[in-house]
Amino acid sequence: MRSMQSSLAGNDRERILDAALRQDLSCFTRKVFNTVDPGTEYLPNWHIDCISEHLIAVTQGQIRQLIINIPPRAMKSISVSVAWPAWLIGRNPSTKIMASSYSKELSLKHSTDCRLVVESDWYKRIFPDVVLEKDQNTKSKFQTTQRGFRFATSVGGAATGEGGNILIVDDPVNPMESESAVKRIRANSWFSQTFSSRLNDKKKGAMVVVMQRLHENDLSGYLKEKGGWYCLEIPLIAEKKTCVHFPISAFDFVRMPGDILHEERMGKDEIAIARVNMGEYGFAGQYQQTPAPSGGGIFKEKWFRTYSSLPVGERRIVQSWDTAFKPEEINDPSCCTTWLVTNEFFYLLDVTVERMIYPTLKAKAISHAAAWGAQEILIEDKASGQSLIQDLKKETLLSVIAISPDADKLTRASVISPIIEAGKVLIPQEAADWLPDYIKEMLLFPNATNDDRVDSTSQFLKWASAQSQRLVRVRSL
Repeated sequence: MRSMQSSLAGNDRERILDAALRQDLSCFTRKVFNTVDPGTEYLPNWHIDCISEHLIAVTQGQIRQLIINIPPRAMKSISVSVAWPAWLIGRNPSTKIMASSYSKELSLKHSTDCRLVVESDWYKRIFPDVVLEKDQNTKSKFQTTQRGFRFATSVGGAATGEGGNILIVDDPVNPMESESAVKRIRANSWFSQTFSSRLNDKKKGAMVVVMQRLHENDLSGYLKEKGGWYCLEIPLIAEKKTCVHFPISAFDFVRMPGDILHEERMGKDEIAIARVNMGEYGFAGQYQQTPAPSGGGIFKEKWFRTYSSLPVGERRIVQSWDTAFKPEEINDPSCCTTWLVTNEFFYLLDVTVERMIYPTLKAKAISHAAAWGAQEILIEDKASGQSLIQDLKKETLLSVIAISPDADKLTRASVISPIIEAGKVLIPQEAADWLPDYIKEMLLFPNATNDDRVDSTSQFLKWASAQSQRLVRVRSL
């Protein structure tokens, strides 16, 4: 009798668990983890539940375009690329899913892991209607008898003839290649022009992008700039009080400043090691989901002093030009920073950024100098600036100074950062229309899309510092 009761209790527990696996994606994800990585202890955490709720919201049509930014090794691929597709197909065997990653090898790994789940005994028990076609069961694609499938491709890979109800992009760019503008542009163009077009139902289909941030203009940044995407950002360390919303349970999880995402997986000691190994820029992007450290990278926000009025007396105005001739959007713009120089400080008066063809650039340099009464005009003596230097010297009375760069952009910026840190650079206290973009680019460097403002500033401060040192030597004689 006891044996029968025990057996019934065991059967009840199995039925309850199976029901939970069918309905609860977070519970299902845990089971998937134990299947694809049986030798590793599963460590539950709130963020896994939160990701699951967002994916359920996508499944139910509440969210149609979802970006998830989360640190590496935080269950993102198992949750999004392995467990969720298996769960979707289990609940509806006709679901068509296309999933992609930056490499074919990574895409195939996620695909084979998902197929391992679908072919497991426990999966077949809870989803008996899922039967795989024998002639459509490969590493890159497995298909059900009800014509649903999971198809794996890579960024830039072929997807001819394929289409899906759900499109997934998991890590579109290799972190080792994230500094390559060519790689980023390739990934962004592939997504917008090729992969997103494979969505079968434009009204009901859904797209999910999951990745750690690598650059201001990575795929996440590119899509956020375009708009229309729901974004779930989960930094490793909370930098401010944050309420993380759970869309299904309508629960708000509160993170306080300094809260670590999952200390059982990565605590303070491991974080300290990651900061050293990756550097502050890499850590800020991949772990904090900001392509530059909070407060700035090479240049810190707190270093910039402000002024409410300009000093009286002798006014020495200097303009610094970083030039480019081609007006197309894909090319860098020309930038001019205008400065008031005193014995101790440098006051930033104006920042002008514009894409111009050469005749317009030359006219702008002349009129801009006249408008501010510039005594010296600094122009980098490179291909795009040589003609401007020659023409201004020949056609005007402006004091044009050719600047020959002696190092790469990053080195030049590093050299002048102590000047800003010392509080010698002042920006206007009152809002100027050019100021937000200037501060943003300075703080994001070297991860910003453009660096013209930084180049112009570096050029001026290096020259001005050299002038000051020369003056000090003369006075000491």
